[in-house]
Amino acid sequence: MSDVRYPFTAIVGMADLRLGLLLNAVSPAVGGVLVRGEKGTAKSTMVRALAGLLPSIATVDGCRFACDPAAPDPQCPDGPHPASSSASEFPSQLVELPVGVAEDRIVGSLDLERALAEGVKAYEPGLLAKAHRGVLYIDEVNLLQDHVVDLLLDAAAMGRSYVEREGVSVRHAARFLLVGTMNPEEGELRPQLLDRFGLTVEIAATRDPAERAEVVRRRLAYDADPAGFAARFAAEERELAERITAARELLPKVELTDVALRQITAVCAAFEVDGLRADIVMARTAVALAAWAGRAEVLEEDVRKAAQLALPHRRRRNPFDAPGLDEEQLDRTLEEHAQPEDPEPEGDGPGPDGDGPDGDGPDGNGPDGGGGPDGGGAPEPFDGGAPQAPAAGSGAPDAEAPAQQPVPAQHPAPARESAPVAAGDPYRTRLFTVRGTGRGAQGRRSPAETTGGHTIRARRPRGPLSRLHLTATIQAAAPHQVARGRAGRALVLHKDDFREQVRQGRESNLVLFVVDASGSMAARQRMTAVKGAVLSLLMDAYQRRDKIGMITFRGADAELALPPTSSVEVGAARLESLPTGGRTPLAAGLLRAHEVLRVERLRDPNRRPLLVVVTDGRATGGRDALARSQRAAALFAAQGTASVVLDCESGPVRLGLARTLAGLLGGSAVSLDELRAEGVASLVRENREDHANRAARAGRASRATTTPMRKAA
Repeated sequence: MSDVRYPFTAIVGMADLRLGLLLNAVSPAVGGVLVRGEKGTAKSTMVRALAGLLPSIATVDGCRFACDPAAPDPQCPDGPHPASSSASEFPSQLVELPVGVAEDRIVGSLDLERALAEGVKAYEPGLLAKAHRGVLYIDEVNLLQDHVVDLLLDAAAMGRSYVEREGVSVRHAARFLLVGTMNPEEGELRPQLLDRFGLTVEIAATRDPAERAEVVRRRLAYDADPAGFAARFAAEERELAERITAARELLPKVELTDVALRQITAVCAAFEVDGLRADIVMARTAVALAAWAGRAEVLEEDVRKAAQLALPHRRRRNPFDAPGLDEEQLDRTLEEHAQPEDPEPEGDGPGPDGDGPDGDGPDGNGPDGGGGPDGGGAPEPFDGGAPQAPAAGSGAPDAEAPAQQPVPAQHPAPARESAPVAAGDPYRTRLFTVRGTGRGAQGRRSPAETTGGHTIRARRPRGPLSRLHLTATIQAAAPHQVARGRAGRALVLHKDDFREQVRQGRESNLVLFVVDASGSMAARQRMTAVKGAVLSLLMDAYQRRDKIGMITFRGADAELALPPTSSVEVGAARLESLPTGGRTPLAAGLLRAHEVLRVERLRDPNRRPLLVVVTDGRATGGRDALARSQRAAALFAAQGTASVVLDCESGPVRLGLARTLAGLLGGSAVSLDELRAEGVASLVRENREDHANRAARAGRASRATTTPMRKAA
């Protein structure tokens, strides 16, 4: 593999990504950029190419934290640096963060054994120190654990990294250009983490054959002769690097006018984004855009582009919402706030802002003045999406319109198959956990030994000591102090004395759904309720950081509709398009689930599974269907797989087959009514009320029977 980077200017298309990266290069205060796109779209190539455009940096010789000789960090662990320190110039660093990186590798590691035994701060810098004044690139950021992403974003926001271990602390500067890439098909970031990225860019491969051909042509030329290919674009690279330097110098001189600032805040308010981070990011982005264009003042076009880059990912309200921005609403809001504050409305002065201290004269003279589009537009501040369909019976021929409107165009369904029905609204569900204590990735579902949580015991360190259990360490060392010749107040510690904390928190699990899509589930209202229940469980899995998978069974076989993934959006889409009909091959669904869990256990032995079977318990596919399904269920019970059966049976006569299946699985059965979290308390209340009512009726009945007996006596 060649050491020559692919030139930034040689990449075809990707205008928004190119601009987002360049704006962060001009002003790292924008807060980084998150690149969302399908695989194979040159995300990583463009990010790596950006580092070659950044200006070189001067660093103090011998400083492991890349201190600037003109303004060294006063808290630098290698400092203090005198003003006469020698310095050297180096290219800006591009630091790549591996997916499975540990926290100590990111922030640095502190040798607690030496700190306690020798009284020295033995600190080994991490990747944040290496990325200081350069680029920190996180590929597949959505696959990192949430606490790691939080740590990175905190450092990016504060410009400083902290390491705290049992009272020993180290801090150093960590200012860098943050770039993350992700494929949404592999799972989403939480909205709280999305909000911490300054800008987000959505990219997709071009569908233009000519552009695709040019991409391939350039890639082949680069592979054949990397140095020669880079030389072809050297002049363009140099010109772009000089433009970045010029924009950085202009940045402090750019004026953010009151009109532009009001447009920014009005846009954020109109789109109902949470908090004020969006306003700040938009302001910084608009200023960077003006500097990049060589202007000393922010214009409306800068505000519009800043909104397109900074707002789409901040508008998500739940994990099933797609990022996006209503362009018509954006234009309307910008137009409404394009005039200077307190405009004079030509004599009438109906508004509350009637001061008008600027005597600018007939400001509302043109088409944008009073009574223009802003004043005469319909009072519909929302609905900027697709054009509305005409109302029923308005203008179309009477014979055709009613017949066409309610029925959407669909492909003809095969025999005995019902078209997909929409899912019901999701709701908060009961918490289902895996029994015992696991060691899986940190999450919010089942008890597990984790890096966070509360301390439950101490043990000898397994690897480098990171979480010292001070009390247990002192207890282990105390009996040996005389033999070790302790003379002063300090303990004499040996390596065998150290103990680390074992903490218990919660882990994420693999939640595998096995969904009955047979004809017995095909009643529309019933399937809507079932899909709503599964969608609610998907939402719960998202909030608890689980991986999910989905198997459906109908007709003659079972299908792996969704291989285990972190993307609940894909799971929701597959659920929405799920058809129903045919026989009920329950055994096939269970056996397919058993095979999926076997493979996943080999891939990730620490991630414990939770099986969720959604069925009414009927089995009609093939000979001895019920007996085969019972044998398949016994396989899960033998392995101790945690399982829940969502009982979908309804009607006055119930066979109880789903609850029988739950017993064979070694799990529990829950009806659709019992699934709701708010329904658990009401069920308990109802049971108590039923108990009380039965007791009261029994009491009345006993009194009614004893009264005639007394009269007879």
